[in-house]
Amino acid sequence: MLITNARLRHREGLHQLHLENGRIARIVQQGPDAPTAAPAFGPEHLDAGGNLVVPPFVEPHIHLDATLTAGEPRWNMSGTLFEGIECWGERRATITAEDTRARAHKTIRALAAHGIQHVRTHVDVTDPDLTALKAMLEVREQSAHLIDLQIVAFPQEGIESFRNGRELMEEAIRLGADVVGGIPHFEYTRDQGVSSVKFLMDLAERTDCLVDVHCDETDDPHSRFLEVLAEEARSRGMGSRVSASHTTAMGSYDNAYCAKLFRLLGHSGISFVSCPTESIHLQGRFDSFPKRRGVTRVNELLEAGMNVCFGQDSIVDPWYPLGNGNILRVLEAGLHICHMLGYRNLQNALDLVTDNSAKALALGERYGIEEGRPANLLILSADSDYEMIRSQGLALYSIRHGKVLMQRQMAQVQWQDA
Repeated sequence: MLITNARLRHREGLHQLHLENGRIARIVQQGPDAPTAAPAFGPEHLDAGGNLVVPPFVEPHIHLDATLTAGEPRWNMSGTLFEGIECWGERRATITAEDTRARAHKTIRALAAHGIQHVRTHVDVTDPDLTALKAMLEVREQSAHLIDLQIVAFPQEGIESFRNGRELMEEAIRLGADVVGGIPHFEYTRDQGVSSVKFLMDLAERTDCLVDVHCDETDDPHSRFLEVLAEEARSRGMGSRVSASHTTAMGSYDNAYCAKLFRLLGHSGISFVSCPTESIHLQGRFDSFPKRRGVTRVNELLEAGMNVCFGQDSIVDPWYPLGNGNILRVLEAGLHICHMLGYRNLQNALDLVTDNSAKALALGERYGIEEGRPANLLILSADSDYEMIRSQGLALYSIRHGKVLMQRQMAQVQWQDA
């Protein structure tokens, strides 16, 4: 396949991309007088029309086992994280493998329809039967034509606080989960939170797994397990394989503590995943006014040179009743929520759902618009990061393994003259 008139981020001019045998064989810069037109599709020739061509969007944090369960068996009336966990505990008692697979497949198609080809899902393993995990391991194989799926062994009700929590985590990794998860702020005591972090890091190091921890997802400024996770990553030399999700307590830390913390975070090399639409919905629930946003310090982390990306977290589940699989919706909202509508932020906005996310998932050479890499890419509906945000753009084409996976027609308005 040949793609012409492609505009690549951070490169001048337009380019041709030659795709062969599922790989990007060549990238050639076009002359300055090359004609451009609206994106058009042919059997072996795709004209990008001067629009952006980017690697696929990445979903670094979602819960596919819980998706599409909002209101079952009851709604989260308080809107808090903790009532959401209670609601999910009631729904989890009724899940089956068939139910989990059906909901996950429906959601994966929604993600793929919006240009997402890499997904990291957290799967609750605080279930003696590991029903959801076993179902998601099947989904990983069944959906490989649409996405690459990483599965996190996620202890929703704690490692130390849940009966046989350690054994269930180890069994989940043995069965085939890719990533070791955790939730130290939900353990019964601070000591249990610390020991859970040390346990999960030991498990990941022993099994050569990645790490993604739900960390300090609370407004409590005294919840400081991030420093424990970061130091474990730093001392073990595992920073590039570790992600801290949410870290919403950082939004409530005082600046003096953050100044000290950022030094450790920088040395650790860990990545951060923020889910801004979910966090602003769940957090701040114990405030009257002023009411905090409940989101981590996204822009400050980026300015300090750390890797940060955005995720959707939930789609129609006990924690978040909305969502449609479009991560660009989360990107736009996150830029607003995090005070990131400045010029430089807008010029690089897509980093938060592409390159930064790929780094968090440790995709390496399996990702990116470079010769020799997989021919997985998108043609977008605009020619810059800024225009994608301003126009609420979408992916027009999703190409996977060198073949068109999805094609979209943008809505058109027809004026009826008086």
